Amino acid sequence: MSTLLIPYYEHPSVRPAEWDAIVAAAPRLYGVVLNPASGPGDRPDPAFAEVAARLRTAEVRVLGYADTDYGRRPQADVVRDLTRHRDWYGTDGAFLDQVAAGPDEFPHYQRLAVAAWGLGCGTLVLNHGTPPHPAYGRIADVLVTFEGTWASYRRRPAQPYPDGTGARLCHLVYGVPPGVALERLARERGATVHCAVPGGGDHPWGTLPHTLEPAR
Repeated sequence: MSTLLIPYYEHPSVRPAEWDAIVAAAPRLYGVVLNPASGPGDRPDPAFAEVAARLRTAEVRVLGYADTDYGRRPQADVVRDLTRHRDWYGTDGAFLDQVAAGPDEFPHYQRLAVAAWGLGCGTLVLNHGTPPHPAYGRIADVLVTFEGTWASYRRRPAQPYPDGTGARLCHLVYGVPPGVALERLARERGATVHCAVPGGGDHPWGTLPHTLEPAR
């Protein structure tokens, strides 16, 4: 089963070897988040279009990034981002970031999900960063129930999540030292999708998992 979800937020023309390594790892990937400019940007980027085509050829899910600002961003703006991702980069799924976790915001995300499905999104990933209300599991293929540092992840006790929601769980962990077997720990905590990168600070997702880093 493919288990790696890669949110890699670097331009292909600046980090071509890293993108080559991502494409080469295709059999291990659940999907790759495409994020040219905190979303699709204002115009198509040929370098991202080329790498998205390579990923699709390798049968990797390509997920368009869209920020939802915890339910505060207007639905029309999010849908516009997803439409641009589809039209410009051929994405077949969506990665919605900064997703609210409470029941009051669920109807907003349910409407977003319906809009995403209408655009042809076959995979919907919701990044809550914390365990959300179980209702979200009815609309998502993957729920990100943890995003944070390795230090906080290893200190945090396992948090059981209700079975039967229909969604897989994902943990995104940064500041991870070499040699850490996050996949085993994530599975023990109920997550069958994960990503562990060494980066930290304000831009941890500009690094790749140690196992994908290209040779120098």
